[in-house]
Amino acid sequence: QVQLVESGGGLVQAGGSLRLSCAASRSIFIMNTMGWYRQAPGKQRDLVAAITNIGRTNYADSVKGRFTISRDSAKNTVYLQMNSLKPEDTAVYYCAAGPRMIVDPQIRYWGQGTQVTVSS
Repeated sequence: QVQLVESGGGLVQAGGSLRLSCAASRSIFIMNTMGWYRQAPGKQRDLVAAITNIGRTNYADSVKGRFTISRDSAKNTVYLQMNSLKPEDTAVYYCAAGPRMIVDPQIRYWGQGTQVTVSS
């Protein structure tokens, strides 16, 4: 059973914008921190942004000021608004959910991943 369903990836030119969406089941959404990770070819999967169930956010230094994570409780959906995209943002982006993502991260659920490609 798919618990996290992502959408919104694609190809964009440098400087452009994309918005990723991740729809979760209600129980997962209200009980967990939600976040986005990304993995480029040959690299490890890294946290991009996270938002707790009370709305606290955290961002990787590389995306601060360009990306915004938010959650819509009515839709059980978390979003990642990505602006001023750079070629180095190219990666597969994964939605994640778990009790913790910043200190001693614990991820219980992963989305299937969505490709984001930024051309120069």
